[in-house]
Amino acid sequence: MPKTISRWILTVCLLVGATVASAPSAEAAAWSCVPYARSVSDIEVSGDAWQWWQNASGIYNKGQRPAPGSVLVFKKTRSMSRGHVAVVRQVVSNRKIIVDHANWGMGRRGKIDTGVGIIDVSPNNDWTETRVWYSPIGDYGNTTYPTNGFIYSKRSPSAATARIVRPGG
Repeated sequence: MPKTISRWILTVCLLVGATVASAPSAEAAAWSCVPYARSVSDIEVSGDAWQWWQNASGIYNKGQRPAPGSVLVFKKTRSMSRGHVAVVRQVVSNRKIIVDHANWGMGRRGKIDTGVGIIDVSPNNDWTETRVWYSPIGDYGNTTYPTNGFIYSKRSPSAATARIVRPGG
């Protein structure tokens, strides 16, 4: 399916507030977090999700404050060997954001979740430690997920006011 058509379909679904769930097929596996984030943002970074932070250096501004349209980059862990990325839809407070993402959690392979809460539980309020709302349990749970920070969209006006991490950081 051409990228333009995919973006159009996702945009329509997001506008009507639908959660898009891929049908169980070979195509369903394509909706991992990376192609989903690319399809709904203007951030085009290569590599697995955990590589986005470094690969965005010199191309996009990066920082520790969320902004709508930015992408939160999760670090690679033993349970998330490829990391994770999520697109920020809304900043609720300095400790809570709403994101859209794909492939999060057990039994969610290929599925897209919209309007998902993420809270910052880092001691320095720098979004380096987070908890993610997991609808099957109806809670943020006890698992803490380490993150690098946010990659800012070139179109986002709030990227200019966010604290920027220079290339290599």
